[in-house]
Amino acid sequence: MNRSSWLVEIRRETEEQYDIVWSPFYGEKWGLYDNSVHQQFIAKLLALLPEHSHVLDAACGGGRYMPFLLEKGHTVLGIDQSQGMLSRAKLYFPTVHTEKVGLQEISYDQLFDGAICMDAMENVSPEDWPLVLGNFHRALKPQGYLYFTAEVADESDVQKAFIAGQQLGLPVVYGESGEWADENVYHYWPSMPQVREWLAQAGFDVLEEGEEGWYHHFLTREV
Repeated sequence: MNRSSWLVEIRRETEEQYDIVWSPFYGEKWGLYDNSVHQQFIAKLLALLPEHSHVLDAACGGGRYMPFLLEKGHTVLGIDQSQGMLSRAKLYFPTVHTEKVGLQEISYDQLFDGAICMDAMENVSPEDWPLVLGNFHRALKPQGYLYFTAEVADESDVQKAFIAGQQLGLPVVYGESGEWADENVYHYWPSMPQVREWLAQAGFDVLEEGEEGWYHHFLTREV
């Protein structure tokens, strides 16, 4: 299988995993990170937004971060490539508008004051990182804010995943895993210098960074 075909297939498999396997219990098994850097950065983003902002919750999943956005009186649009996950979000937040849109297919134009993308970019290939960041830039109003997380892994795990992928004959590049641990889905762990370079190319300034556990956090603003 060539790399282009493989990337299409792993996106399909990942969507299927979320639709069928995880969506029925996602909120119960993977709930909020209590008193976490995630919540601290959401609070920092919200402090920057005007009152009654329009916020994009991208790769919203079952909506576990929506309460933080809604309690401030903002209007939220939740998008996800998994219809199963959107159904869970709609169950808990029936008044929030949701759309089945993948990160690579975001096409909104200057609609949002802010956007979040939590715990999802690890499923995006290196080829698609610039595309997705460009999509966020276009979707935000001038000087809009984006907060997202990038998953990190031990270097030894990254090396093992790369070697395992090669041994399976997969067209992987360094930093990728065809399947990761018990999650059984594609992961990509970019270096943080690479993420900063992509952000600059897409037209974002990094306002603040932080790291906790498996996630590196980026609070950014359009240049």
